Amino acid sequence: MDIRSELHQAPLFQNLELLANQIVEGFISGIHKSPFHGFSAEFAEHKIYNPGESTKHVDWKLFAKTDRLYTKRYEDETNLRCHMILDNSASMYYPEIASMGLENLNKLGFGVLAIAALMQLLKRQRDAVGLSIYSDNYHFYTAEKSSERHFQMLYSKLNEAVQTKEPSETTRTYTYLHQIAEKIHRRSLIFLFSDMFQTETEEAKLFEALRHLKYNKHAVVLFHLLDHEREINFDFDNTPKRFVDVETGEHIDLYADNIKRAYSEKVSEYQENLKLKCVQYKIKYVGVDVQSDFAQVLNTFMIERQKFL
Repeated sequence: MDIRSELHQAPLFQNLELLANQIVEGFISGIHKSPFHGFSAEFAEHKIYNPGESTKHVDWKLFAKTDRLYTKRYEDETNLRCHMILDNSASMYYPEIASMGLENLNKLGFGVLAIAALMQLLKRQRDAVGLSIYSDNYHFYTAEKSSERHFQMLYSKLNEAVQTKEPSETTRTYTYLHQIAEKIHRRSLIFLFSDMFQTETEEAKLFEALRHLKYNKHAVVLFHLLDHEREINFDFDNTPKRFVDVETGEHIDLYADNIKRAYSEKVSEYQENLKLKCVQYKIKYVGVDVQSDFAQVLNTFMIERQKFL
């Protein structure tokens, strides 16, 4: 189960922007068949009409098509500042991947593609995007901008993250979240992509850092990335296996069935505690299976964007 032996085999995405655009086009096509009917590819140019508002900007043509009231929003009203935070620690490289692709992703690959897809949506609306990447140190930070040159630089940095040959074995997430919070001065929508694997002694510090991200009226969404089949259900065949902690290098040899129930209970307890803490600090918690598609991430973005503006 030690993932590090195969990391050198994982190539970068051949064209990250193209893959991201492919994800977004598929998602937008599906919107017409979903409860988001009416948002269409130009969803950010409209908002749901609230009773009591002026009807001056109601889009009556859209009402005729959808039987729902939306008001037009203009460019100066829709500009959004969004900051993406990517956990690049060793545990994010699980499960081991020989060749990265849309149907074959580890947690890091999923996070990178999800961020790239969100960038595509933001780019279409001329919104500003910033990015932070951390593991055992603060690898990268850039403030929110909306230029084409800036977007291309972000795609390049995300590709570099996927290529990392030797992921670090220690992570102090709370340290870097505090630093990121200090850098984001203007009200922003913040997305954190992480598997949230921390030691129990760090839990209090971690949530204090998450709460720090909320200062200055930021809105924070935590996308909790896990491989549900293995990391939640512990679905392994019952043969002798060596399980390796990719953060510390420690290992244990055992039969999966011997600890499956205890493991599942412990993980469920951890998840519930994480959800409760997020509710307490008014952070949006979204559990994501990295073997699923990106609809959950993109739907969450659409909903949170509407609430934020």
